[in-house]
Amino acid sequence: MAFIKNILNHTKRLLLIITILAFTTLSITGCNSKLLRKSETEIPQLVSSILSDPKTFNYPLSSESPNIFGYTYEGLITQNPLNGKLEPDLAKSWEVSEDKLKITFTLKNNLKWSDGEPLTVDDVVFTYNNIYLNEDIPTDLRDILRIGKDRKLPTVRKIDDQRVEFSVPEPFRPFLQNTGAAILPAHILREFVETKDKDGKPIFLSKWGVDTEPEEIIVNGPYQLERYDTSQRVVFRRNPYYWRKDEQGNSQPYIERIIWQIVESTDTSLLQFRSGGLDTVGVSPDYFSLLKKQEEQGNFKIYNGGPAASTSFVFFNLNQGKRDGKPLVDPVKSRWFNNVQFRQAIAYAIDRQTMINNIYRGLGQTQNSPISVQSQYYLSPKKGLKVYNYNPEKAKEMLLKSGFKYNDENKLEDAQGNRVRFALLTNAGNKIREAMGSQIKQDLSKIGIQVDFTPLAWNTFIDKLSNTLNWEASLIGLTGGLEPNDGANVWSPDGGLHMFNQKPQAGQEPIEGRKVAPWENRIHELYIQAAQEFDDEKVKALYAESQQITQENLPLIYLVNAYSLSAVRNKFAGIKFSALGGAFWNIHEIRITK
Repeated sequence: MAFIKNILNHTKRLLLIITILAFTTLSITGCNSKLLRKSETEIPQLVSSILSDPKTFNYPLSSESPNIFGYTYEGLITQNPLNGKLEPDLAKSWEVSEDKLKITFTLKNNLKWSDGEPLTVDDVVFTYNNIYLNEDIPTDLRDILRIGKDRKLPTVRKIDDQRVEFSVPEPFRPFLQNTGAAILPAHILREFVETKDKDGKPIFLSKWGVDTEPEEIIVNGPYQLERYDTSQRVVFRRNPYYWRKDEQGNSQPYIERIIWQIVESTDTSLLQFRSGGLDTVGVSPDYFSLLKKQEEQGNFKIYNGGPAASTSFVFFNLNQGKRDGKPLVDPVKSRWFNNVQFRQAIAYAIDRQTMINNIYRGLGQTQNSPISVQSQYYLSPKKGLKVYNYNPEKAKEMLLKSGFKYNDENKLEDAQGNRVRFALLTNAGNKIREAMGSQIKQDLSKIGIQVDFTPLAWNTFIDKLSNTLNWEASLIGLTGGLEPNDGANVWSPDGGLHMFNQKPQAGQEPIEGRKVAPWENRIHELYIQAAQEFDDEKVKALYAESQQITQENLPLIYLVNAYSLSAVRNKFAGIKFSALGGAFWNIHEIRITK
């Protein structure tokens, strides 16, 4: 689900947003054929597509994909998706103090905004102090800037015209990469932030919506917004003031225009790609065999980035609390779900390899960890991570040892004679996920468990999962990245994505009697310690222990890690495909050849 360079420069924004579709990768479609034919003879362009309209052009207020910001904004640093290293962006260098409490950035010389105005240290200080750290502006970015157990915020100050200093209240290793957030133009936005509406809120909150004229959106990235036609297309043109140049001194990027057609069906995108009107398309398992046969004829290549950074899993509601005296989960079923042997038996009973072979057409691998395989902190099974290979007989054995029994019809019952049956939910419309749920139902029937599998409309599903909390089991996925701390709110018992034992969030009804297991607290402690530790080997050891605990206790039963696949026309030179960045993460280097 690579969204070009955006998921690298703005990873924190997108990490741990629940994935609605298994393969909402960037696909490519075209404008109407007349416009395309005319444009192709005039300027080099990339024609791409998105599945829905952007929701806003206001970066701090955006929390959704698709969005324009991967092309339009850059931060102080970026992360290379090929090797995971942090690299300069608007900053040319940085220095971390010996006590790890200060980071000093030095900006590149002669940076400019897309309107030609200078980009300075004042813009950096304004962006952080007046927007990201401003409690009057409800931005998700503030959460990723919070430090350690007490969740304190950093301070940001100007040292001189070239340097800016970030101070943190305690050593916090992941903080450096959080400075990849976009820098915004103070000369345009300061007035909007300081001016209040009749309710006392900054008028900034109503500025730069999707109804804003494109020329009013001032940017610092490789492209600026040229045109937006609702439900039709988004058009970008090269930013003439962008800072990058190649070794010969030529301005980058080389591609003059990028067009995103808004196409709500991936099937339609596939048809348009096959007809020759599109430059690239995300390749799902359903499409792979068909497209693979047409590579030479269609003059394109299917890139395989290996395992994606996302996760997919099934999990039980472990919350033992009550609302208004009523248990969130039937106490009988809650006893099953909170029995670790029961969860392990479920893991052994799911045939993940068959899932890969049949549903993913072999384009994936079994998943065993919450940490992406690309991360240096990933613990592989070869190095001791516990796995649950398909073994229904072992599953039955574990259930019997933990007090369950089989009746005359070979159906599973608990020690009190209650038939083992539960409801499994997922989001409707995701063909891959619906097929996974159907197989899980079939697999568990082989060990005597009845699963009532029900795909729900997305909003209904999410309301149950995170608000009413009256669900039993669910099937879903999360995005991922190289830094495990990005997933800290999954593993913090108070975190907003601690879905398997959710604490009420702001504005929700209280819960009485919620219990947090010792292993939950231990994982949380390990994540805090790992964020405070700067010795890589010690960090690896801390995250290794956290992965071992998650696999032993199975709050999330991991399933399949799909491969990251895209088809791209051969006319593009400079493609460095990555599961984390996709085909066009290095858009400034890519050329169009004849």
